[in-house]
Amino acid sequence: MNFSYNTSRVASFADAVFSIAMTLLILEIDVPSGQILESYGLGKVLEDRIPNFIGLLVSFMVIALYWVSHLRMYAFIERMDEKLIWLNIFLLLFVVLLPFSTAMYVGAFYSNASFMFYCLNLVFLGFFNYLLIQVVTKRAVLGGTMTKNLSNWLRFRSLNALVVWMLAALLAYSFPIFARIIFVAIFIIQMAGDRYFKKRMA
Repeated sequence: MNFSYNTSRVASFADAVFSIAMTLLILEIDVPSGQILESYGLGKVLEDRIPNFIGLLVSFMVIALYWVSHLRMYAFIERMDEKLIWLNIFLLLFVVLLPFSTAMYVGAFYSNASFMFYCLNLVFLGFFNYLLIQVVTKRAVLGGTMTKNLSNWLRFRSLNALVVWMLAALLAYSFPIFARIIFVAIFIIQMAGDRYFKKRMA
């Protein structure tokens, strides 16, 4: 039997998971005691936590971007069935895991293994996001609520991040410095793709 679920309840649950994961990121940064501040000074304490703040910023923005994508998709979901429920659950699993993988990465900032684990977390997050978008856009195009060009644009954006993080994971050991900065390509490729698809949709 193919059940139909309340879309607003699923959306509310997903929003809560996204917001909790974003909040948990800051808890991974140790708050210095007054004694440590007196001994080392504010500048030194903050300098020692630069990797933590980098991890916080990158992961916060990553979760935010996936939440926006998730929010955008829900505008086109007319019926929440078993398939969409489980795609949501696996997507949220890797959202919840991100504070842990971020903490592990910044805790061993120069370790290729911890960086690769972080990248794999983002790969699986991107993978389930892509599957969710693929299902929703296919149904929306067939239902006449979305154009083919808009569908292709949304799939392109999700696939872009997935491929770049896969490359970062694959290059983690061979080219560690390059692997750590390749995520910038997500924004460059996305800007080019956005211009291309917006022209087509215009």
